[in-house]
Amino acid sequence: MPRKVSLRETLLMSVRTLKSNKLRSLLTMLGIVIGNASVITLVGVGKGAQKLASNQLSNLGANVLFVVPGNNDTRRRGVAFPKNLVLKDSEAIMNQVPSVKRVAPQISSNEVVQYKSKSFSSSIVGVTPDFLQVRSFDIANGRFITDEDLKSSRNISIIGSDLNNDLFQKNIAIGKRIRIKDQSFEIVGVMQPKGAVFGNNQDKNVYIPLSTMVNRITGKDPTYGISLSFISIEAKDEQSINPAKFQITNLLRQRHKITKDDDFAVRSQKDALNIVSTITSGLTLMLAAIGGISLIVGGIGIMNIMLVSVSERTEEIGLRKALGARSSDILNQFLIESLILSIFGGVIGILVGVGSIGFIALVSPLPAQIGSRIVLLTVSLSGSIGLIFGVLPARRAAKLDPIVALRSL
Repeated sequence: MPRKVSLRETLLMSVRTLKSNKLRSLLTMLGIVIGNASVITLVGVGKGAQKLASNQLSNLGANVLFVVPGNNDTRRRGVAFPKNLVLKDSEAIMNQVPSVKRVAPQISSNEVVQYKSKSFSSSIVGVTPDFLQVRSFDIANGRFITDEDLKSSRNISIIGSDLNNDLFQKNIAIGKRIRIKDQSFEIVGVMQPKGAVFGNNQDKNVYIPLSTMVNRITGKDPTYGISLSFISIEAKDEQSINPAKFQITNLLRQRHKITKDDDFAVRSQKDALNIVSTITSGLTLMLAAIGGISLIVGGIGIMNIMLVSVSERTEEIGLRKALGARSSDILNQFLIESLILSIFGGVIGILVGVGSIGFIALVSPLPAQIGSRIVLLTVSLSGSIGLIFGVLPARRAAKLDPIVALRSL
């Protein structure tokens, strides 16, 4: 009468079988290792990109709105932005929108900054004194732009920390003079490090009075007057952001005499964060799908090797059945072998993936980002793949006729 084989005996037999074919077992696990490592690494890269974007957006300032020229359709089609966002719009927002606390108009232009024999391409930013508070910037040394600098259109500048290091090798820059577009500017301050936003390194910028920017660098537009790159606006508090956005939109539509499509856009930090989150979430999902394909390929590899193993072990299966092993015992043994290969391969793959994420974090600005949920999910998925792709070989082994199998001895 057939004797029921315990789970412990089946497990021990499976381990002995896999150990007796170490090379084949390792090669079978390789697909699962690569699949799990791919999932962990790619999802970690996607999560890291999302965290990096969120960190950069948090540097924009608290309760900040941005008014930019051009509507959504203009920006999608890559058309040159109109120059109809002007300084008077900024003044009107400050004076007529009750939910606004501060307004910081801005003009930006890429120019060459020179100091003696050194020269670097930098973004020259014309701003007002309120820029510091609206955008949550800090001064490391010296001072920022004052109202007197603005009224007198003084040739003074405040430079970013990275530009300071490039030009002066961390020496004191206050009082030295740089040249921008054949104009000499005295350095009166150095900014605290702020980091990059969407690829723009703010620590390489040069800040000068807005009036100086217009009179010395960019000039006035003959049609619109003092055209702005954009306007940064600080709402009174977080609850005032949506009312401010609504009021600013209505005010500018009136000022620009708009009856159809807006020629400007009002964006909040939350809007930008939602857009970035949508993009990076889609990227993470796509990367996870690519890693999942690698896992499926690894599962197919397990199935192929186990099918080969069934063919090679026909005599063993026939002998075990002749000695009283049941079909369910044979089925369980092959399923357990598949499960062991997939779980061990999954654990090794996770270790490789976590190590890869750590390495990427060391050599790139992407922060290391991986959660325990994705690790548990990957292990579970790996085990499931082992079971699913081990069913066919296990069933084939279990259905072998012992008489037919023993004929090959």
